[in-house]
Amino acid sequence: MPRASPLPRLSWGRPSVKAAVTAAVFVTALWNLKCFISSSNTSGEDLKHAKPLVVLVWEWPSKEVPNISGDVCRELYGIAGCWLTTEQRLLQQANVVVFHHNRLPQGRAGLPRDRPPGQSWVWVSLESPTNTKALAEWNQTFNWVMTYRRDSDIFMPYGKLVPNRSATVHIPTKTNLVSWVISNYHRTQKRAEVYKNLSRYLHVNLYGRAVNRLLCKDCLLPTTSKSKFYLAFENSIHRDYITEKLWRNSLLAGTVPVVLGPPRANYEQFIPADSFIHVDDFGSLEELATFLKTMNSSRYQQFFAWQKSYSVKLYTDWRERICTICTLYPSLPQGRIYPDLESWFNS
Repeated sequence: MPRASPLPRLSWGRPSVKAAVTAAVFVTALWNLKCFISSSNTSGEDLKHAKPLVVLVWEWPSKEVPNISGDVCRELYGIAGCWLTTEQRLLQQANVVVFHHNRLPQGRAGLPRDRPPGQSWVWVSLESPTNTKALAEWNQTFNWVMTYRRDSDIFMPYGKLVPNRSATVHIPTKTNLVSWVISNYHRTQKRAEVYKNLSRYLHVNLYGRAVNRLLCKDCLLPTTSKSKFYLAFENSIHRDYITEKLWRNSLLAGTVPVVLGPPRANYEQFIPADSFIHVDDFGSLEELATFLKTMNSSRYQQFFAWQKSYSVKLYTDWRERICTICTLYPSLPQGRIYPDLESWFNS
């Protein structure tokens, strides 16, 4: 195998010239290093988090685990320095460990006994307190909470309105008055009582597992969009508990939501006051039914004024939700623990 040719030897001349060139090279190197640091805007805080933040998801929230290999947070959502993993053997290297409530083991014995110093544990739930059981046994366990509640350490809404520049309004063609997609129907729920009484005064087109009229994934929005109004009735009434029934089934579909959930003032913290109808706006369900049936075209179009300035963003990918932890990590309280998780969630 032929040997590589040796580099040519430079003739430096006199020692003074040699020293001058060496000094010049050294000064140039220092200047380049200074410029690099300045352009990178590297501060002490940045250096502190220079290493990728390792987020271990103890059990993935959904049944199917999506691809989380590589720099998925940056590639999908522009969040740099965030590494997701489900490899429990990496517990000692993880900065954050995420525990979804529905995937928690039976009893604390199923969790790691000793957490590494400085590691933070996050309790995650999208369900309301009514549908979240066995919280008491998890007191003195979690450092942060990640829920739909706006006062969570990590706020995780079902959706939100984001500014857009389209300044256009699109109202799909309507062929019926009211629709409702319902899968879990229980007579003890308030929404069941409200529907029963409201249906005395107007016809509601029903879909979903509860009435054995299932809609395919791609059929849902085209179906609800044909209705002027959609019953965005929550399964339980709690502060900030505003789910995909509003964001996807109604607003994204291009129909006006008739909401049953927290008070109107709470909804108005998420969406404009003139973009929805609240059941509590009326003295009776008969008044509500009359309002819906007699609404003229001009009044109806006013409910869509929000589209001139906003569009709907849904949060459906658990990767995006978990990547958000890295964005908030520097500002999250360190060393805190929730002494009574159940009391906080039910407050």
